[in-house]
Amino acid sequence: MEHIALYRAWRPQAFKDMVGQQHIIQTLQNAIRENRTSHAYLFSGPRGTGKTSAAKILAKAINCEHGPAPEPCNECEACKRITAGAVMDVQEIDAASNRGVEEIRDLRDKVKYAPTEVRHKVYIIDEVHMLTTEAFNALLKTLEEPPPHVMFILATTEPHRIPATIISRCQRFDFRRVSLEEQTERLDLICRQENIQADADALQYIARLSDGGMRDAVSVLDQISSFTDGPVTYQQVLDMTGGIASEQFGKLALALLKEDVGMVLQMIENFMQEGKSADKCMENLLYYFRDLLMIKMVPQATKMTERVLDSEQFREVADAFTKEQLFAMIDTLNRYQSEMKYAVQPQTLFEVALLKLCSIPGEAGAVAQPTAQRSSAVAADQGDVAALKRQLAELEKKLERALQGGLAAGAGQEATSGGRQASGGRAPAPRISAPAKLPPQLDRYIAEKSSEAFAATGRKWSQILQGVKEAKVTVHAWFMDGEPVSVLEDSVLVAFKNNIHRETTEKPANKQVIEKVLHEQLGHPYRLVTMMQKDWSTAIEGVSDQPAEEFQLEPEQDAPGKSKEPWIDEAIQLFGEDLVVIKD
Repeated sequence: MEHIALYRAWRPQAFKDMVGQQHIIQTLQNAIRENRTSHAYLFSGPRGTGKTSAAKILAKAINCEHGPAPEPCNECEACKRITAGAVMDVQEIDAASNRGVEEIRDLRDKVKYAPTEVRHKVYIIDEVHMLTTEAFNALLKTLEEPPPHVMFILATTEPHRIPATIISRCQRFDFRRVSLEEQTERLDLICRQENIQADADALQYIARLSDGGMRDAVSVLDQISSFTDGPVTYQQVLDMTGGIASEQFGKLALALLKEDVGMVLQMIENFMQEGKSADKCMENLLYYFRDLLMIKMVPQATKMTERVLDSEQFREVADAFTKEQLFAMIDTLNRYQSEMKYAVQPQTLFEVALLKLCSIPGEAGAVAQPTAQRSSAVAADQGDVAALKRQLAELEKKLERALQGGLAAGAGQEATSGGRQASGGRAPAPRISAPAKLPPQLDRYIAEKSSEAFAATGRKWSQILQGVKEAKVTVHAWFMDGEPVSVLEDSVLVAFKNNIHRETTEKPANKQVIEKVLHEQLGHPYRLVTMMQKDWSTAIEGVSDQPAEEFQLEPEQDAPGKSKEPWIDEAIQLFGEDLVVIKD
């Protein structure tokens, strides 16, 4: 006899055979028993949870020759023919391939005719969200007031794509994911009936892989049973599905904790040699650290873990990490996972992600370091702090000298214009041009100008500019003058060519708009720091140790080429002398 796939052979034929949907089964059976069935139902939920099976069972229950009955007998001619799909009055329509308005109009014309073989016409429309807007409009009136002998059952995995006018005319039932225990029991029953020997942990892992879908779990079991001649073991399931044993994840986690880079890279290479894909390894490792976090934070986390079969066995691994470390590791893996889909070399990106995890600080990582190494690190940090203090003191002295020099120059200018004051003339008020402001920790910004965080910001800079433009176009006009030059921790350094653009961008309201867009585009709150492009170039070239620019006294009227109004000078500086026309 020809082999039938297990998920087809074990498809539920009665309400009692369905797994994990007791709340829906009881409601439908009570409605049939009390003769209160609706004219339209909407079954929604994840794939493989029994939506179409429940629809066909309902069609058999209301058309059974011994009913309508809460359970179809599956022995009468009507039940057998509906199961075989040979009854013209019970039609299962695939909306993905019959999504146009013409097909729905044809269905609407046929609805008016009475059934010829059974009591009720039943139309099961699968994946109904695939219908076009015109098709939904054509179905609307018929769905609201169909003839008394017609029942519509709509099934979908994406109910949010169905118009609200359609949903309001149906009784909606949400199918939930089948629990791990219910799936395991069902798989064990199938194995006993089909004479398949399988270990308990293998069935449990198959149930975890199915993500709550009973059909997926049975399909994996069918595949594994064809692969092996003897009992289905946990290791065989791992080999067939490309999974990684939780014990290996435990070794990898401890290697990351000890910052054993050699062991980490060797394990990655072993995974690749076994045929594992880098993106799948990244996904499984992300689940594993999530499970460790659940074990650490929730006392009874056995039912909440995804990849750890025995939570008690890995509680020691979870205790070795701090909560802050696990949060940081999950965040780092999630960020690299989103970038991996665009990577040309995903294995390299996976290796970089794990090396990044080795450098995450924490109490456990600090304990793993040798005492001498920690002492040298503390001494180095103290030396850096002392050097920064000396630099700050020198900058304060230079600023004081610059202020004194500016005041002296102002006094000399006042003395030369004393004659004009005596004759009744008014001396122009001097204007002080302050030196450009340099951001603190400039040397660290220079060191991080080639970091991965800055490269990621550069790749998204066009989206950031577009986001600023959509938020406030006037801020975008000023912000366009700047370009990112470095990223340090939670700060993005932007260098400007024009000081007016920079000062306008630094206003609190404008800065808040830009920082909000940075958070949305980069997925992390960043602070905007600005400086002048010429100062950045000077710092890069190593000329930043020159004395600070002194204050200059610039008379507004006597200087050639200067106007009486400061805003005219700013307009000329901004747009150029050729484009500015001054009219009295």
